[in-house]
Amino acid sequence: MTEVSPFPSGALPLHKPVVVIGAGPAGLTVGNILRAVGVDCVVLETETRAFIEQRPRAGVLEEWAVRGLERRGLAANLLERAQRHAECEFRLGGERYRFEYLRLTGHHHWVYPQPLLVTDLVHEYADVRGGDIRFGVRDVRLHGLDSDHPVVEYVDDLGEDRLIPCDFVVGADGARGVTRALLTPDRALVSRHDYGIGWLALLAEAPPSNDCVVFGIHPNGFAGHMARSPEVTRYYLECPPGDDPDNWSHDRVWSELRQRLGANGAPPLAEGRLIEKRVLDMHNYVVEPMVFGRLFLAGDAAHLTAPIAAKGMNLALHDAFLLGDALVAQLTKGDSTGLTGYSQACLGRVWDYQEFSQWLSEIYHGTSSGDPYLAGTTQARLRRLFSSPAAGLAFAEQYLGKDPEY
Repeated sequence: MTEVSPFPSGALPLHKPVVVIGAGPAGLTVGNILRAVGVDCVVLETETRAFIEQRPRAGVLEEWAVRGLERRGLAANLLERAQRHAECEFRLGGERYRFEYLRLTGHHHWVYPQPLLVTDLVHEYADVRGGDIRFGVRDVRLHGLDSDHPVVEYVDDLGEDRLIPCDFVVGADGARGVTRALLTPDRALVSRHDYGIGWLALLAEAPPSNDCVVFGIHPNGFAGHMARSPEVTRYYLECPPGDDPDNWSHDRVWSELRQRLGANGAPPLAEGRLIEKRVLDMHNYVVEPMVFGRLFLAGDAAHLTAPIAAKGMNLALHDAFLLGDALVAQLTKGDSTGLTGYSQACLGRVWDYQEFSQWLSEIYHGTSSGDPYLAGTTQARLRRLFSSPAAGLAFAEQYLGKDPEY
């Protein structure tokens, strides 16, 4: 870590209690929590506002996360526009198996694409609560994180070098951001798991073909169907890791989707233009602790959960709720309890979701593994899921993320 750069001659840069790096769900939620009680902060983002409001990302929100946003005045549009899902469907061996998690638990999922949530959060932070957000920054450098007086240095959108002295830095700039890179092995343990598979992530300009999420478990590979809006549907296709999206023509994509999602009585797929096509190599990681000095990581900067269980945006919000509240307590009351316990409080849910992602991956990919033993255990797990109320309830609670201990 480099030492704090000397300030230029003349007036000192304006001090900010908190600098948030990254304008995703985690960073913007922290910023909104701070602004709600009048705490000054600045959010730095490398992309433009238009870009982050359109960037395709996750779309499934757990009920506790929606209620957390609602309590903080951040869910008005979501509550009005989001879809509620009460069940999901597995397809295996040409048959359909409905799983009614609302009936088992009294809880449901919300479907609200991340770009819409980010749009709401940016508007609330910048336009309603008067928050300072600076787009198009680059070359972000952090100094003095292990001191009481950290400084954030960056180049603004006009090419000018800027300095912000602050009390705390929130690292919410994702898996490839500068803040995670600072947590080197001498400062943190990074635990990583590679699944050895890829998913071809697709957005289709087509209405959903089913009234709920569909998981296709097929010898050719996993396939997923997730509604994003009445006009757009997210699909996934298992593929080799590192595969080239150009290997997947329009006709090949729809042929594989029809085959892997096909089942007796299933409605035909509504096909449409593919507006996104990229390969995701499935892997997870966890950074422990999520803190170094005055730097606090949140969201994908601290932990990555592959989209296997649709947990990433929910974990980012969980971090943000805890961190935002802890920063408010420290800066308004001098209460450091929340910041001291932040990492430990987050990691319980993080590891719970990591374990569930791994368990669910074995179901999704066992049949396509080429290993008859794994194929057999996949079928056994699904039979138990649909024949045992206790197994069904346990799965539903993990799927919904409603464990009250977190």
